Amino acid sequence: MTKETETRNKEVLPLEEKEALINVLQARFEKNEARHEGMEWSEVMAKLAEQPGKLWSLNEMERTGGEPDVVGYDQEKDAYIFYDCSKESPKGRRSVCYDRAALESRKKYKPETSAVDLATSMGIDLLTEEQYRTLQELGEFDLKTSSWVSTPEKIRELGGALFCDRRYDHVFLYHNGAESYYKARGFRGSLLV
Repeated sequence: MTKETETRNKEVLPLEEKEALINVLQARFEKNEARHEGMEWSEVMAKLAEQPGKLWSLNEMERTGGEPDVVGYDQEKDAYIFYDCSKESPKGRRSVCYDRAALESRKKYKPETSAVDLATSMGIDLLTEEQYRTLQELGEFDLKTSSWVSTPEKIRELGGALFCDRRYDHVFLYHNGAESYYKARGFRGSLLV
């Protein structure tokens, strides 16, 4: 997680919302053990208790349809890794172009926001291509939708942006103009806790 992301998730959930979210996260964690074999919910919960701002970001992921779940553990950072695990690209994050520059470049029919701006406001990071491929090893995602992924600066400087989906039992990486947006394209995020 970037330093910027760490400073973004300072919001704190009200107790009632916090308890409801924890119940949802725990139920999802227990239902999908294959995503995080050998990990214990009590250890994840201890990390969440230490970082209440992260619960706010997880709630934003949940609220926008991402269905966040633990997908790994980063030993170096001593942190659990959450990804959006909804079957399709999160419904509350679709029809967005890639970033602010792309949004501002549109002359008309501008979307409400961009993937990068929305992720920043939620305190999460867009999945990278590598993270997206890791997610696809845990199940089949984006069979009808696609998701923007973090784009290398060199591609972005030339006006492009990257997105992925799964078709024909294969994960594809594509490119598009960063200013484009589609009803079936959103983005998936990651959060370290």
